Amino acid sequence: MCYDLIIKNVQIADGSGQAVFHGAVAVSDGKILKVYRDCQPDAEECKLSKEVVDGENCILSPGFIDIHSHSDTSIINVPEAQSRILQGVTTDFGGNCGMSAAPFNPEYASDHRYYLREGFGDTPFKWQSMAEYLSEVERSEPSINFGTLVGHGTLRIAAMGFSPDAPSDKQMDYMKKALRHSLEDGAFGMSSGLIYSPGSFADSDELEELAKELPPYDAIYTTHMRNEGLNLIPAVEEAIHLAEETGAKVEISHHKEIRKELWKNAVFQSIALMKEARARGAKVTFDQYPYRASATSLDSNVSGWAFEGGQEKLFENLRNPETRSKLIKEVNASHVGRWGDIFVSYAYGEENKWAVGKNMLEIAEIQGKDPAEACFDLILSTQGRVNEVNYGMCEEDIEYIMSQDFGVIGSDGEAMSLDYNGIPHPRNFGTFPRVIAHYCRERGVLTLEEAIHKMTAMTARRMGLIDRGQITEGMWADLVLFDFDKINDTPTYDDPKQPCEGIRRVYVNGVLTAQDGKHTGARAGKVLRHVPLAR
Repeated sequence: MCYDLIIKNVQIADGSGQAVFHGAVAVSDGKILKVYRDCQPDAEECKLSKEVVDGENCILSPGFIDIHSHSDTSIINVPEAQSRILQGVTTDFGGNCGMSAAPFNPEYASDHRYYLREGFGDTPFKWQSMAEYLSEVERSEPSINFGTLVGHGTLRIAAMGFSPDAPSDKQMDYMKKALRHSLEDGAFGMSSGLIYSPGSFADSDELEELAKELPPYDAIYTTHMRNEGLNLIPAVEEAIHLAEETGAKVEISHHKEIRKELWKNAVFQSIALMKEARARGAKVTFDQYPYRASATSLDSNVSGWAFEGGQEKLFENLRNPETRSKLIKEVNASHVGRWGDIFVSYAYGEENKWAVGKNMLEIAEIQGKDPAEACFDLILSTQGRVNEVNYGMCEEDIEYIMSQDFGVIGSDGEAMSLDYNGIPHPRNFGTFPRVIAHYCRERGVLTLEEAIHKMTAMTARRMGLIDRGQITEGMWADLVLFDFDKINDTPTYDDPKQPCEGIRRVYVNGVLTAQDGKHTGARAGKVLRHVPLAR
């Protein structure tokens, strides 16, 4: 039989978690047509096929699926998605942490744009509904497959801007209707970002009322919880309570403990709480990135009340001497011993580039300012378009979390080019190879089969994908060929914008998209739409 592609002489980690086996894979029309287990295609099959690749006994796995990305704010402008493809990611799920590109309400245009920060740059919003947004992504012809959640924060802005008030009945009806329409348009679920305004203004009742809309669609709820520090346990309890009250599938995003006082303690309690809830029947799971540092916007260090009213009100509060003084006291009190761990990774404007790569203590010392004051001035100077990398976790916690059998891997990164303007977190470029190289090969926290399962099939099933994530006949041919002994998360905190070593080939829907660390220019990705089970 004639195939478009045969990859032979490989060790196949098929994503199922079962043992690796020697074999080959045949692909046609973007899909896997035949899997050879403990055998190889014959000479006639190879002769008739359009391309035959000798895998030289390397590992062939499904393309990695990133359950937690923010590529929805960049994929339109960076469709080649080098940061994704060059680490073996073939599918991204965006719209996390309460932040999605749709639905968009023109009445609150400035609030929407500020909420999504620099991701869109000056790109105009050409959509309002989720359906229109996904069509716009399709027009960009991305290199990766892309699906999205709808953000609770985005829904809230569309209904009521940055108001701190509880939604009125009319506003709640607006959010519920917009959520349902987004799910019917193809969103895979709803996310929340409860440390970010306006998500932080929502109480548990508001979140639960919205989450009740999800089970009829078999849609997931992912949450950047209200606290990942001193109050991690109450935040986990809130997430579990939502799962039990609504019946929704709950994914705790990038699970971690960021305060040194609770290292080697709190995550053991949080995992125990999740296990107990799962034993009771609650649908509670989590994802994780394999790094000691987190990354977010620098204005996340500002007290939540300062955002009431939106971007201009925040800037007004940071400029007003009285409110600024109050904020400096509050923020410094919560950042004792922490400013030196917070590094600027991106700052908008040529006049602010000097700060990139420096921590807030260094910036404050150079300017002769208090660290909180220096932070506020940088937010104002960049119009809020300034990001940070924050060192806050310990390896023991990371390894314990990773060893759990109900967690998957997510980068919390996004589609970037190799010439991105800044020093972003290396997770954008190296998350998935790092799991294999460091936590599997070097540390032995996971077997290779377990690692691949957490990064492919387990994630696909969790998100409701039935035709990706596993090397099985009939599946789409998203594939990664890598050398297990040589794969390495080359991207570092100092030099993150580089391809990972040891990845021989990356295929998206059967199309060669990267080879030996180089993007081929192919843009064969598809926009993925969740198929609702109801209505």
